[in-house]
Amino acid sequence: MENTLDERQERRSFYKSLWTIVTPIALQNLLGAAVGSADVIMLGHVGQTAIAAASLANYVQMVMFLFYIGLSSGVVMIAAQYWGKGDTHSIETIFGIGTKLSGLVGAIFGLAAFFFPRLLMKIFTDDEALIASGGEYLHIVGVSYFLLSFSQIIQATLKSIERTQVVTAITTAALLLNILGNAIFIFGLFGAPKMGIKGVALATCISRVAELALSVAVISRVKELNVGVECLFRKNGILFKDFVRYSLPAIGNEVVWGAGFATYAVIMGHLGADLVAANSLVNVLRNLATIVCFGMAYGGAILLGKQIGGGQYELAKRSASRLVKSTILAGFVGALALEAARPLLFRMAHLTPEATRMLVPLMHINALSIIGATINTVLICGVFRSGGDAKFGFVLDTIAMWCLSVPLGLLAAFVFHLPPVLVYLILYLDEFEKMPVNVIHYKSGKWLKNITRNF
Repeated sequence: MENTLDERQERRSFYKSLWTIVTPIALQNLLGAAVGSADVIMLGHVGQTAIAAASLANYVQMVMFLFYIGLSSGVVMIAAQYWGKGDTHSIETIFGIGTKLSGLVGAIFGLAAFFFPRLLMKIFTDDEALIASGGEYLHIVGVSYFLLSFSQIIQATLKSIERTQVVTAITTAALLLNILGNAIFIFGLFGAPKMGIKGVALATCISRVAELALSVAVISRVKELNVGVECLFRKNGILFKDFVRYSLPAIGNEVVWGAGFATYAVIMGHLGADLVAANSLVNVLRNLATIVCFGMAYGGAILLGKQIGGGQYELAKRSASRLVKSTILAGFVGALALEAARPLLFRMAHLTPEATRMLVPLMHINALSIIGATINTVLICGVFRSGGDAKFGFVLDTIAMWCLSVPLGLLAAFVFHLPPVLVYLILYLDEFEKMPVNVIHYKSGKWLKNITRNF
C-alpha cells in the first residue's frame, strides 16, 4: 500500500513539474503559430503570390532556426544537468560558448539574406514573381537574424534553470508586437505606408529588437547566475569540448532534418505555386495542432536532464516513460484536432481552384504525419537529448531523409512526374521510416548518461 502511495505521489509530482515547464512553452509555441497564422491571413488580402513567396523565403529562416535549435538544445542538454547538480558557474560558461557560436551563425545567415536575397530565393523556385517578392522580404528580415542569435541562447539558458514562464512572457510581448506591426505595415494603419510583404519583414525586425532587449534585461537580474560579457571570454577547454561533443550532433540532427524539409520545399516549389500556397495554409493549422505535444517533448528534456544530473537515474527512467506516453496521447489529440479544423482551411485565404482542391488531401497527410512526428520528436529531442544522446537522432534522420525520402521525392517529381499530391505523400512518409528504430533504441536504455563534470 505504501509503495502504491509513493508511486502516486511520484506520478503526481512528475506531471505537476512537467506542466509547470510545458505550459509556458506551449503558450510560446501557440503565440508563434498565431503570428504565422496572422501573416498568412493578412497576406491573403495582398494575394496568393505574397503568401507563397513569404512561405518559401521563410525556409531560409527555418534552416537558420535549426542551427539555433541545435545550439539551444546543446545549452539545455548540458546546463539542465549542471542545474540538477547545482553548478551554476559551469552554466555561465556554457552560456558564453553557445552565444559565440550562435552569433557566428546569425552573422552568416543575416549577411546572406541582406546581400543575396534573390539568389537564396532561386534555390526554392524558378518563378520570377515569387523570387522578386521573396527577395524583397529577405533583404529586410535578414537584419533580424543576427539579433535572434543572441536572444535564442539567453532564452535557452533561462529554460535550463526552469525559468520557462519568464521566457514565455518575453516572447509573448515580442510576438504581440509582431502581429501589431504586421497589421500596421501591411494595411498602412495609423498613417504608415502600405508595404505588403515588406511590411511583414519590417515588423519582424522591430519585434526582434524588443525581444533581445527584454531577454538581456531578464537574465541580468537572475540571482543564481552572473551572466555578462565576461562569460564570452571565459576559457574552459573541457566544457568547450563537451559542448561541441554533445551539441554538434544536435545541430547536425536539426540541420539534416531542416535541410531535408528545405529540399521538400524546393521540390514543391518546382511543382507549382498552387502546391506551395496550399501547403502554407495547411502548415498553419498543423503548427497549431502540434503545440502541446512538441512543447511536452522539448520541455520534458529539461525535467529529465535535471533528474539525470542529480543522479536520480531510476526516477529519470520512470519519468521518461510517463513523458513518452503522455506526449503520444497529445499527438493523437492534435491529429484529430487538425482533421476537425477542415472548414477553417477554406476561409483563411483566397486561392486558385487548383490550390483549393489540394487542401483536403494535404490536411489528411499532415494529420497522419503528426502521429509519427510526435513519437519521433519526444524520443529524439526529449528523451535521448536529456541524456546527452543527440548522435543517435542525427544518424537516423540522415539515413531516413537523405537515403530514402529525398531521393524518392526527387524521383517521383522529376523522373516519374507523379501528381503533386502523391509526391507530397511520399515526402512525408519519413516519420514512419524511422519510428521503429527510435522505439528500439529507447527500450535499450542506452540513451541515459550523466554528462556533467566535477570541477
